[in-house]
Amino acid sequence: MHDHLGEMVEDLFKRREPMPSMDAIYFLQPLKENVIMLLSDMSGRCPLYRKAYIFFSSPIPKELVSYIKNDSSVIPRIGALREMNLEFFTIDMQGFVTDHDSALNDLYGPSEQNSKMFNDTISTMATRIATTFASLKEFPCVRYRAPKGDASATTKFDMVPKWLATAVWDIVSKYKSTIPEFSQKETCELLIVDRPIDQVSKAGSEPEQKEAVLEDHDPLWLELRHAHIADASERLYEKMNNFVSKNKAAQLHSRDGGEISTRDLQKIVQALPQYSDQVEKLTLHIEIAGKINRFIREYGLRDIGQLEQDLVFGDAGAKEVISILRSKQDMSPENKLRLLIIYAIVYPEKFEGDKGEKLMQVFHIIFLLLMSY
Repeated sequence: MHDHLGEMVEDLFKRREPMPSMDAIYFLQPLKENVIMLLSDMSGRCPLYRKAYIFFSSPIPKELVSYIKNDSSVIPRIGALREMNLEFFTIDMQGFVTDHDSALNDLYGPSEQNSKMFNDTISTMATRIATTFASLKEFPCVRYRAPKGDASATTKFDMVPKWLATAVWDIVSKYKSTIPEFSQKETCELLIVDRPIDQVSKAGSEPEQKEAVLEDHDPLWLELRHAHIADASERLYEKMNNFVSKNKAAQLHSRDGGEISTRDLQKIVQALPQYSDQVEKLTLHIEIAGKINRFIREYGLRDIGQLEQDLVFGDAGAKEVISILRSKQDMSPENKLRLLIIYAIVYPEKFEGDKGEKLMQVFHIIFLLLMSY
């Protein structure tokens, strides 16, 4: 890609045009294959570039540093060599991902506990998580979900949080001596758990992903996106009322008539640009909140959600589940199935014996209805 300064970004593993009069900046993961390509570019009598400024996305192993040092033709051509600690992607102001799509299969697939793939995945995940704390210069107290029950019955799947936590701790502990101004005391907590810690949430209601109309540069979205819909609706109407009380142009729309002085008219005209922009933003959020509330009412989600919560906390049982299934004949098969799954998770003993067989028959009927949609 070329920009107005004549710079370009190129793939390390693609054939590139030699530019011996220009310097190059390398941003690499500290992997052997990447270092081999780097040395191939910069060694010998005719290097691709004049100087190489090398930045690694995470700490580089000592053996790879030695590998670079052993090539005497490359050393004079290195302008810089640094560790950036940037192996994560931010998804918003409060979240990030490590972009490791194969981790689930590598850790929970059929591979053996001591397999190279399993160990490499743990190491890679730990490195990527640790670079986040290196960038923030936060030293975490690492906690994890320990396996429960008899140690002899513990599987490798139960041990993943512990092994990952240990690997992260080993890496961030070294930052105290390798990163300038890195905290010497724990400044935050990192909690590592696997999904089985909360089986009910996987069966609970989750919003479907729709086309995004709200973005991170919208301050209202940032403020309200994690709020309960009832709280969000109330705060939106408060903001609209507050806006109307302070904006001259907004007040004009709420008047019943009457004379407007020249001075008032001037203030209204001055407020119009701000009025138009803010009303558009507030209206969008109020419209979305209204649609969500209408959806909740039409599908009876308030009652369903309350029952899900009561089931989880042991305040409801089969009687309440049967009652809502009878009273809400138009409930979707998905909602019916989810209620039964939550009931089964919370009360597994109910599925033993003859009663359990009858409940399983109900499960089967609901499942067939769901599959027919």
